[in-house]
Amino acid sequence: MREAALRYLRQVPRRPLPFVMTCALIVLFLATPVSGQVDTVEQLVYPPLPNLHIPQPTRVVLDNGMVVFLLEDHELPTVQVSARIRTGSRLEPADKVGLAALTGTVMRSGGTTTRTGDQLDDYLESKAASIETGIGVTAGSASMTCLSEDFSEVFTVFGDVLQRPRFDPGKLAIAKNRAMAGIARQNDNPDGILSREFAKLVYGKDSPYARIESYATVNNISQQDLIDWHAKYFVPNRIILGLVGDFQMEKALDLVKRTFEAWPQGEPFHDPIVPYQPSTTRKVYYVEKADMTQAKIVIGHLGLTRKHPDYHPVVIINQIVAGSFGARLFSNVRSQKGLAYDVNGGIGFGWDYPATASFSMSTKTDTTQAGVDALLEEARKIMETEPPTEEEVQKAKASLLNSFVFSVDSPGKILGKFLTYEYFGYPSDWLVRFRTGIEKATVDQVRKAARTHIKPDQFVFLIMGPRQGTAPALARYKTVEELDISIPES
Repeated sequence: MREAALRYLRQVPRRPLPFVMTCALIVLFLATPVSGQVDTVEQLVYPPLPNLHIPQPTRVVLDNGMVVFLLEDHELPTVQVSARIRTGSRLEPADKVGLAALTGTVMRSGGTTTRTGDQLDDYLESKAASIETGIGVTAGSASMTCLSEDFSEVFTVFGDVLQRPRFDPGKLAIAKNRAMAGIARQNDNPDGILSREFAKLVYGKDSPYARIESYATVNNISQQDLIDWHAKYFVPNRIILGLVGDFQMEKALDLVKRTFEAWPQGEPFHDPIVPYQPSTTRKVYYVEKADMTQAKIVIGHLGLTRKHPDYHPVVIINQIVAGSFGARLFSNVRSQKGLAYDVNGGIGFGWDYPATASFSMSTKTDTTQAGVDALLEEARKIMETEPPTEEEVQKAKASLLNSFVFSVDSPGKILGKFLTYEYFGYPSDWLVRFRTGIEKATVDQVRKAARTHIKPDQFVFLIMGPRQGTAPALARYKTVEELDISIPES
């Protein structure tokens, strides 16, 4: 198979391979040992990783401050457009939680000043195209896909959606009703409860990173609130636009300018730092959910950002802890001890604020105590009593490096990464730095990072399940605080 790949490469010296085929051939080389027949897996010898050429998008800044990335890809007759908008639900006022999400939804569903939402739906369906908008915790987004022959026409409509949304009152009412229905169901999913309540414990219950919509906050939101939010945050100097697909660079850039350059620049932005108050005191919390037949457990504390100097060693730690079915948590807690079917853990990373570091599992109610002990034991092992071995580190590094190609196996993925780096202020070569950082990380650095960033003495413990089954496990703790997850009526 390796010889066949080489023959193919020799046959096409003058024509570049499609990017996806190039990635596939690289994977083929990675999967093919240089030696012949072997008796055991340990005898396999692999060649050094080949250099991977990652296409670089062209970056342009318009006069009104909009940043534009363009990356040609003529493999398919389509064009994809993505935008990142400097906004997010973390900027909402506390009495109007849900405003950002509603704005992102009704921008698209409500149509524009020239087309109603239903007319926009019909138009896009006739073109086999799509336009979507949304706002998450840290950013707003807008996207568009279409055939390359319709690019100019559909992109003009995309620009209309970004600049001139209608915020139709009827569509807003529908979106609010859906939000209300979601609030009513927020305690149906045990995993959702666990994630929500753990975030409150780690970031502080009033932190924008832990707040959730309520009937009262959604009822406080008016059409004018959406209009004002859009006016404040949807301005060109807060937007990063990316285009990838079957277009000619100069023509595409000219279209972007014609669509957006007359859009007035907004005020210089200085968004406030969003607070969080992580607990550093080890506490035990309980959520009663009588309709469960299992217990769910999560223990942990605040994590890191990707800008932390220990980022690459910690990525390796996460791979050792839970990166594969042969990782420590799966091998020890799931396979050897038989305590859980699903178990996970690691130190999370945020782009511009710390994510959470946690170990979690589901287990039978009568093994709740053993489950907590097993998670705590694995945390202490990786941190102190059984630090990562040289073999574990090398296997983790090999796995991360060999799978790296799948993170850049399409121009669309590559462009998305560049938009993210631009948005959060990361260097444009961050993608290349990842591979280099993993390669250079040493066993000592990985062990030190584990000792530094896993802190069992600061763990928050959250246990959820039926009271009767989990009571014996909770009884051994001097103090257990029960959390109220009831849904306020107003």
